[in-house]
Amino acid sequence: MLNNLARLCVLKGIRNVVLCPGSRSAPLTLAFSRNKDLACRTFSDERSAAFIAMGIAQQTDTPVVLVCTSGSAGYNFAPAVAEAFFQQIPLVVITADRPREWIDQFDGQTIRQSDLYGKHVKRFFELPQDHDHPDTDWYTNRMVNEAINLSQTGAKGPVHINAPFREPLYSSEGDIVNLEPVRVIEQVHGVSNLSEQQWTSLADSLTGFDKILIVPGQNPHDTGLSQVLIDAHTRTSWPVAGDILSNLHDLPFFVRHTDTFLAQAPKNLTTALRPDLLITFGKSLVAKNLKLFLRSHPPKAHWHLQVAGDTADTYQGLTKIIPLEPQTFFTRLNDLAIAKQKTWIDYEERWQQCERESLNGVDTFFKAHPDGEFSLVSRVMQALTSPSNLHLANSMAVRYANHIGLQSSQANVSVFANRGTSGIDGCTSTAVGHSLASSIPNILITGDLAFFYDRNAFWHNYPLPNLIIVLLNNHGGIIFNLIDGPSRQPEAEEFFITRQKLNGRSLAAEFGLTYSDASTGHWNDLFALGGNAKILELDSSQQLNKKIFEEFKMHITKHYGTAIQLETR
Repeated sequence: MLNNLARLCVLKGIRNVVLCPGSRSAPLTLAFSRNKDLACRTFSDERSAAFIAMGIAQQTDTPVVLVCTSGSAGYNFAPAVAEAFFQQIPLVVITADRPREWIDQFDGQTIRQSDLYGKHVKRFFELPQDHDHPDTDWYTNRMVNEAINLSQTGAKGPVHINAPFREPLYSSEGDIVNLEPVRVIEQVHGVSNLSEQQWTSLADSLTGFDKILIVPGQNPHDTGLSQVLIDAHTRTSWPVAGDILSNLHDLPFFVRHTDTFLAQAPKNLTTALRPDLLITFGKSLVAKNLKLFLRSHPPKAHWHLQVAGDTADTYQGLTKIIPLEPQTFFTRLNDLAIAKQKTWIDYEERWQQCERESLNGVDTFFKAHPDGEFSLVSRVMQALTSPSNLHLANSMAVRYANHIGLQSSQANVSVFANRGTSGIDGCTSTAVGHSLASSIPNILITGDLAFFYDRNAFWHNYPLPNLIIVLLNNHGGIIFNLIDGPSRQPEAEEFFITRQKLNGRSLAAEFGLTYSDASTGHWNDLFALGGNAKILELDSSQQLNKKIFEEFKMHITKHYGTAIQLETR
């Protein structure tokens, strides 16, 4: 039965399996590892393993099987399962279990594993534990087909299969031969569309809006979508404003510094930028100031594009959900909008003026402030080779990168961040997963807490010649020095900032990684691939970096006070 399960995974297009050591999961481990069509890797830390599996699935856009033994092992998958759920990444999580009659009987390594991940998986399945009845194999086949299909249907995401096993758990190598045909239940994925009447209604309604704004949230890099948006901009001049996780930096007109200028924008500017119609797609924004702007300046109408999933009213003004992929929507709507003979050039120019002034303000700031981790992030991002993956850890790393932004000339740089749950626990492991599944450079920019918290990302036997880590080590959580609430508390130093004395050099020596000190300035070969992973560490103080970031905000405020002159309209 389990041999057929592995064969079914292959027939369903799965090629990667992440295995965690354990005895109760031995039947699964043997079935998967003995199938030569599967790339099986083993990782001892289940929490890290799950994020690595998620990274592989994200890189390949294909489900990855993730296996662990019974007991608390499955709970260690939970952070990555939740992240995959909110980022809509397909995972097939299989947890080995003890027979049901031994649950709650003080038997070793036994917990309640049914519905272990609750509402953070698309569905829970449990395999039969006895196989005497001839319908058992049929039932198992049908269930696994359904689980794999579901992980890729509509809003993609993780599914959970619990597999109780009786002893004996180990078989001989000869037991795996099974030439019986394996049934595959194919899920046909249709392309959603609207009726001609619905398209005409949407096009007609566009003429009633003077200011139309497109805001993409976190979205995978897609050259096809970019080209469609370029066509749309040529025909309609609709501004596209987002952040670094929108992955639309290849658009020459993309407004990427919204978090920078909206934080300092005077009232007459925000009034002028307020949209009549907001069109959104994708997931969360890292640009907090853009999010707050859209909430405090609600449009007359808000259309959100999503094929499936829960209703997400992020900006508190949703009026219409359109069940289409963005590329389908804008391809058709472009032609219909042309027929209406209307453009929105003036509104576009307001956003572009803000973007030009932001870019100028950022450039002049770094010329005057070459030191500190903010400047290092800027230099690394400017030096990114193409193609490459840029991974941004949570907290300050993703915020630094968002203020800096990527340029349209860096079209083949894809940006990733664990912003489904925005935790620091698996940022490095996710980048490791991408590195294992790709041959291009994978550059991770991370703070020290996220990096050392996830140190077991390197506790395995697989070389990572295309992984580069830029470690911003200020020995604590600098963001809690910047946020008004915790920074003003007398307990901040001990309970929020969480100072630590670790360094990247020692970790590199422990795991056999290549180490460089960023303060020497000698890192021109940072992106040269080969050997094992590289660490470029900048050891600096929280006080210096806090001062630099506060000076950045003051610089932008002063810059906007003299540069932006827009009348309220």
